[in-house]
This record gives sequence, C-alpha cells and structure tokens, in this order.
Amino acid sequence: MALLSSFAKPAPIKNPANPALPFLQADRFAQSKGRPNSSPAVLLFIAALDILVSMIRNIAVFCASASGVNPVYRAAAEELGRALATRNIGLIYGGSNVGLMKAVAEAALSADGRVIGVIPEVLVGLEVAHHGITELHITSTMHTRKALIGEKADAFIALPGGFGTFEELFEVLAWHTLNIHGKPILLLNINGFYDKLLVFLDHCVAEGMLKPKSRELLLVIDTVEEALAHLSGVAI
Repeated sequence: MALLSSFAKPAPIKNPANPALPFLQADRFAQSKGRPNSSPAVLLFIAALDILVSMIRNIAVFCASASGVNPVYRAAAEELGRALATRNIGLIYGGSNVGLMKAVAEAALSADGRVIGVIPEVLVGLEVAHHGITELHITSTMHTRKALIGEKADAFIALPGGFGTFEELFEVLAWHTLNIHGKPILLLNINGFYDKLLVFLDHCVAEGMLKPKSRELLLVIDTVEEALAHLSGVAI
C-alpha cells in the first residue's frame, strides 16, 4: 500500500494546431478504420468515441460504513468492486475498513483491482482506515477528503448509505449544477433503497424548489451491470 498526498494527473490529449480539438487523434483513428477523407465533423465525432473508452479511469463510490440488514446491499457492493476491477477501472472511495465501504474495496482487491482510499485524519485515529489497499490518502479534514475524491474521479456511483453517503451524493450534484464539473452521477437503487428519496426529489421539482434539468442530473440505475454499461457510453 502506498501512502500518498496527491494523484498523478493524466496528460491531456492535445492538437498542436488547436488544443481544444483532438483532430490529430481523430485523423489517426479514421486512417486506421479506412476513413482517411472523413469531414472534420465526422473526425471529431470519431475522436470523441475513441477517447471515451479511456476517459473513465477511476470511479468514486459513495456508500455506507454499515452493511445494512439486507444482504443484497453487501452483495451489490461486492459485485460493483469486482466489476470495476475486471474493467481496469480504479475504485476511489472513503478509505474505510468497515461496512459496504470495506465490501466494495475488498471485492475490487480480490479481482486485482486498483483501490484508492481517501480518509481524514480523524477517522484514521478511530482505526477504521483500510491499510491493505493500493493507495491510502490521508487528508486533514472531511472537506479536503471530498475535494480530492471529486477532483480525481471521472464519475460517481452512490450505493445505499446514510448521512455521509447522502451528503457526498448531494454535494457532487450541487457542484454539477454550478458547472464545477460535468461528470456523470449515478444512483444505484439496489432493492428500491432510494425509492422514497426519488419521490421526494420529484416533490421538490413540483414545488418549484428544484429545476427539472437539475433533477435529471441524477441518473438512477437498478443494477451494477446497467450502471457500467451506461457509463461506457457517456462522454465526460
């Protein structure tokens, strides 16, 4: 396990003529696919598809420090951990060694996955940190913990959880509405766990407290396979 304070940032793909457009990569891709004379618009679309495959390198998973009374929640956490590992997608999570957090981490590790934990000093002191993961980042506060997770994740998935999970989920949703990021946010509604929360969010829309377009930012998925299939076709 490595104890780190920051992640290495991937090098951006740039076009020397125009850094905003990845035409060079698109042109190489088109040549390899037998489309050397494609229009710039087609090339850009092809580039987006090509880049998309490698864009989601790490997914942040928000979930409970408890296991819950229904074993289906732990099973879903374990399935998600294994699924991320088999797709070579890194798991970023809260760094804990208890509950669903431990379940998702241990499952990813068992499938030779990369597991990056981010935990504040106060929780390390309570001896709940997982010291057997790939990387463990220790932050000074809860706020810096969430900021680091948010910065390094390419997408977010929320499993069943309590106050901490709710707070993490709603914060990344709020950040999205403020254009702080544009990353996909998925709610894994295992066993209908979040059904009543979703009804409440619809009530917020009906009462004019939540914009419909903001409500639509939360993508509700019922299974792990559906979640990862959805992310495989979402541009970051």
